Amino acid sequence: MPPMDDPSAADERRSGLRTLRKVWPYVWPATERSVKIRVLLAILVLVAAKGIAVVTPVFYKGAVDALAGEGVPVLALGAVGLTVAYGMARVMNTGFQQLRDVIFAPVTQRALRRLALTTFRHIHAMSMRYHITRKTGGLSRIIERGVKGVEFLLRFLVLSIGPLLLELTLVAVVLAWWFDIWYLVAVAVTVVLYVWFTFAVTEWRVKLRREMNRQDTDANQKAIDSLLNYETVKYFGAEDREAARYDVAMKGYAEAALKTAYSLGALNFGQAVIITAGLVSVMVMAAIGVESGKMTVGDFVMVNAYMIQITGPLGFLGTVYREIRQSLVDMGEMFDLLEQPPDVQDAPDARDLNVSGGQIRLENVRFGYEAEREILKGVSLTVEAGQTVAIVGSTGSGKSTIGRLLFRFYDVSAGQLLIDGQDVREVTQKSLHAAIGVVPQDTVLFNDTIRYNIAYGRDGATEDDIVEAARAAQIHDFIASLPEGYDTPVGERGLKLSGGEKQRVGIARSLLKNPPILLLDEATSALDTDTEQEIKGALARAGQGRTVITIAHRLSTIAEADRIVVLEQGDVVETGTHDALIAQGGRYAQLWQRQQADRDVA
Repeated sequence: MPPMDDPSAADERRSGLRTLRKVWPYVWPATERSVKIRVLLAILVLVAAKGIAVVTPVFYKGAVDALAGEGVPVLALGAVGLTVAYGMARVMNTGFQQLRDVIFAPVTQRALRRLALTTFRHIHAMSMRYHITRKTGGLSRIIERGVKGVEFLLRFLVLSIGPLLLELTLVAVVLAWWFDIWYLVAVAVTVVLYVWFTFAVTEWRVKLRREMNRQDTDANQKAIDSLLNYETVKYFGAEDREAARYDVAMKGYAEAALKTAYSLGALNFGQAVIITAGLVSVMVMAAIGVESGKMTVGDFVMVNAYMIQITGPLGFLGTVYREIRQSLVDMGEMFDLLEQPPDVQDAPDARDLNVSGGQIRLENVRFGYEAEREILKGVSLTVEAGQTVAIVGSTGSGKSTIGRLLFRFYDVSAGQLLIDGQDVREVTQKSLHAAIGVVPQDTVLFNDTIRYNIAYGRDGATEDDIVEAARAAQIHDFIASLPEGYDTPVGERGLKLSGGEKQRVGIARSLLKNPPILLLDEATSALDTDTEQEIKGALARAGQGRTVITIAHRLSTIAEADRIVVLEQGDVVETGTHDALIAQGGRYAQLWQRQQADRDVA
């Protein structure tokens, strides 16, 4: 067990305080008076509930003394009246506690909703660099645990720890005033020892829980990764391999969970020893008082009732504190995520992109995903408004990188990328994204209907708009032939549709968006030749009246482009029309001849 002044424990406490400071504005929002009123009402009802709880044993004492013929009757009520008053006090105490929960519940749910929304928006605002380095399973687990941690913290810190401290204080004052200062001392020593032991052991257990969380996240990542790649697992008959890999991760989790369970047993036993010692010591003092005639049997019963009343919640305190500490760790991970700034952000004075024609210009653009490995080495090219320009080259030449820079998934390392003379770094990302439609190599669809996936192109699109886009993408007739038509589910990631069907849905989605600039990122490279020819016509129609950049691997799809740019190792080595480049006999001609030869062989 680490000492309380261990540097890592101090760091944990500072992290916990930071987390509480970040949660507080969600509970006590500066601009929402109604929420503050609700919090204050919950606190008032809480105080009333604890006041009644402290008075309740007095009625119990009075009833016992009345039956035993001792002491002075409380409120001049008989044993029956005091028993009824005792029962009413218990009911009122429970009623006020439930009313407190009812009043405070909307505050908790509002805080959870706002925090979950903030986290969701932040994750979507993070750059491509962040998302390709994170594992989706682990990310979702961090968010899930963080939000649950907030709910637990608000429910128990405000509705359990606070009330417990208030009740302990009131009971200690009553015992000292009614009986003797030594009762207060005994209760105080018991509480201090219990809290010290609980906090010290829990600080140690937090490290065990963190390791358990790490193993849990690792197992979850492996499970999700395997399920997302279900087809690949089947292709290679790797079910047993995947199961073994998952089992290794679960073994690590089980070992960490066992250590956590064993430490919990030790903690619970130590708490029981301290609580029992305190209870027995106070009851012994009360028993001596009754034997000496200084106290009545009712006093003994009242002391017993008070001790049971506070030892019960104290036992609960151990569980609550452990969970609160774990909640702070989970929330800390979530707030660490929220504190990570996106690599790509709007400039403070960013304005909306104004697309007057759609000219795209790269001026000496340099970029690398890693500082030591440059992908684009001073690329300059211009795509005039309304032109279709194809970018070709061997794998790794930087073709797709230009598309990612245009959409501003990344910022250029040097040079400029301009649309109608406006640097993309000086306009808002929202307006930039609205101006560009993208048809990627692998169109990923939502696990919903065909209608939903096409309509995703433009919020608020009408049925006629959706059908028109589907017709333009040459997929309406196929959809109409389906039993459920546009309401046909596409399956997870669109797996119920063929590659060509998915691509056409993706084209329809981009057409519905109706952007002035269209980016075709190897949109047909994953398709067979026949399907490619069908899609080629849809793409040609999609590009009419727009500025189009086509990033292509299959040169047959871009032979009719207004201009073709050939990239090699991050540099522009050739540019011109298809016929001109073939006549030139350079790199493009080599690529063309090689692909034609491959096609003839096939």
